[in-house]
Amino acid sequence: MTPDLAFECLLLSRDPNVVRALNPVLDSLAISTRHCLTSSRALNVLREGSTDLVVIDCDENHSASELLTEISCLNRRQTVVAVSTFDRRVPGADFVLTKPITFESSARSFRVVYEWMVRDYRRYARYAVMIPVVARDQNNRLLPVTITNIGDGGVGLSTLEDISVGDVLSFRLLLPEARRAIYVEARILWTRDYGISGGEFVRIPPVDLDILHDWLKLKCQIKRPLCQVD
Repeated sequence: MTPDLAFECLLLSRDPNVVRALNPVLDSLAISTRHCLTSSRALNVLREGSTDLVVIDCDENHSASELLTEISCLNRRQTVVAVSTFDRRVPGADFVLTKPITFESSARSFRVVYEWMVRDYRRYARYAVMIPVVARDQNNRLLPVTITNIGDGGVGLSTLEDISVGDVLSFRLLLPEARRAIYVEARILWTRDYGISGGEFVRIPPVDLDILHDWLKLKCQIKRPLCQVD
């Protein structure tokens, strides 16, 4: 994302009608756009690692399929929209816009795309914290642990204790400014040197899950679009 927390889009098209129709739609959604004319230039932009949305005009770029393959190989979480004359699925694309493209048709489609991007961003975003807790593993062993980050699906943590992939830790976590502590069970997915680990949520009681989701929404500050997306 850009410093003002707007999504960043890469638009690859040589068709002025496509560019003319999409630019005001993307602007209305507070999406910052970089326009490329060649696949090689687009790939260089993608490798910079800041792109959230990729729009590829498949009719105007004969190497579009190769670029879509390259995007999947980069293993990053971009939303991909293909623009095509043909109303059919495009391998590697999350959405397909069928030509002719107009402001009205693309505005409707990109509201759906935008909501998808927001959900995806919230799902994978991690927020740094530094909260010491006492966790209990599946063998009833008590472990001093520091929660280092948290997101919608899991936590990062550090500990000097010996933990392994597959261990399930339970603990109570008081998030900054939350109304009360929440109960969390998390399974360790990976470990690194120096006691750094990551885990996925296994169980959070429904009321506590609501507290977590409310807290994450407050932290997830995305630049407000100029248009109504609901």
